[in-house]
Amino acid sequence: MSLLDVRDLKIAFRQDGVENLAVKGVSFSVEKGETVALVGESGSGKSITALSTVALLPDAAEVSGSVTYDGAQMIGAPEAELRRVRGNDISFIFQEPMTSLNPLHTIEKQLRESIELHQGLRGSAVRARILDLLEKVGIDDAERRLPAYPHELSGGQRQRVMIAMALANGPDLLIADEPTTALDVTIQAQILELLAKLKRDEGMSMLFITHDLGIVRRFADRVCVMQRGEIVETGPVAEIFDAPKHPYTQMLLAAEPRGVPEPVPADASEIASTEHLKIWFPITKGLLKRTAGYVKAVNAATLSVRAGETMGIVGESGSGKTTLALAIMRLISSEGPITLEGRRIDGLQSKALRPLRQSMQIVFQDPYGSLSPRMTVAEIVAEGLILHDTGDSRPHREQVSEILNEVGIDPASMDRYPHEFSGGQRQRIAIARAMILRPKLVVLDEPTSALDQTVQVQIVDLLRDLQRRYGLAYLFISHDLRVVRALAHKVIVMKRGDVVEAGDAAQVFDAPAAPYTRKLMAAAFHLKAEDTVAS
Repeated sequence: MSLLDVRDLKIAFRQDGVENLAVKGVSFSVEKGETVALVGESGSGKSITALSTVALLPDAAEVSGSVTYDGAQMIGAPEAELRRVRGNDISFIFQEPMTSLNPLHTIEKQLRESIELHQGLRGSAVRARILDLLEKVGIDDAERRLPAYPHELSGGQRQRVMIAMALANGPDLLIADEPTTALDVTIQAQILELLAKLKRDEGMSMLFITHDLGIVRRFADRVCVMQRGEIVETGPVAEIFDAPKHPYTQMLLAAEPRGVPEPVPADASEIASTEHLKIWFPITKGLLKRTAGYVKAVNAATLSVRAGETMGIVGESGSGKTTLALAIMRLISSEGPITLEGRRIDGLQSKALRPLRQSMQIVFQDPYGSLSPRMTVAEIVAEGLILHDTGDSRPHREQVSEILNEVGIDPASMDRYPHEFSGGQRQRIAIARAMILRPKLVVLDEPTSALDQTVQVQIVDLLRDLQRRYGLAYLFISHDLRVVRALAHKVIVMKRGDVVEAGDAAQVFDAPAAPYTRKLMAAAFHLKAEDTVAS
């Protein structure tokens, strides 16, 4: 008998009398000690399928079919039975621990609540159990972390705390919903190794939800491929990866940024440069706010990027990547020369900088947060035209229509609002907003990390096309080294504010010199560290 058995599961949401079938007759099982991966693009139904296993869907959901856990039917089960299964027998790890952990409670309190509720332990026994869990998931100096709040921990530490909470009551089935998507590649590798070890040590089964097929290949025993609420293909991982039968599976497996960027013309002019750029933030203490020290965000960063060239900036969270880019854009203070098209801009005041903003644009990671929900697409994209004179006398709507067409958005939809578009479409709109001003330098701050792999490939192709057409210089910030490899001509590697390695992309990727770079490459491309050592 399977530990979890799902048969002909249907999930519908009714709105204004219209039924929308989100999951359409899904069937799969998870055996004891097995890891099954549910893969597919956003909106395919992966997460709501997982949430339905213990009736965590909203009241508006209409669920039919069969979901049995250890032989007991979960659909329609009494609330008391579901409460007993949740947390005790089936535990969840979610994608973003900052939204899953209570920001107002300490780590100790949140773990204590779970243990006291389900295990009935009290006093020193609870504290001992908490310390044991934190040590098991790799939290260093666990006792010192107990009074910490979630915002005081790094992303990887928060995810480890989430895993500790999931393990607190010894579940037989762990459901992990995109548990590494928001993490750096090195932290991703650590979390995956931790989950694999815990699965072995605890004898757990796992349902792993992801859109990253590289993780599936390393981690899962079987895979179920979902598309638009249906499982279109299922089987052992090796079989699916080596001989996919369904066209959608084939498309997913092929959806990886490939190739290398076009060579930069020899006579390409320098667009932007820095020399020994330093960005230190003062730490003030006391009533008089005396400077007691500095947060050394960036130390002595030197770079140069030419027209038609992409400079990749890589490193873990907190390494100074975005801080460096924001300083080049003159959005934060810094020390050291910054030039734009041969002109020193580091000493310019706001008024003198304003005309130059047209030449420097930025595209952010999250298209959900960077587009105003109260403005139409036409208003969002045209906003820069109101502030800057581009020399184009055509009506704004005509210019907006042209740039939307260039980035692959139907101009007929320009009067719609951002929430009416998919994530990939929203990112195209954000790119259109930057490109309508015909900038010379574009900062791309993790522009693909929130997107499915198939959409990532489309955005990479779009960025290549725009760069080729307009000779754009890109500063491309990312922790996804596969995307950086496909786009970047040169790369700088940052660690805790220092540039630890810089050079041509091919050199850095194929023969990294710095140990830290080798560690990043090993994590990103699933290599052994020795495989990345320069010969």
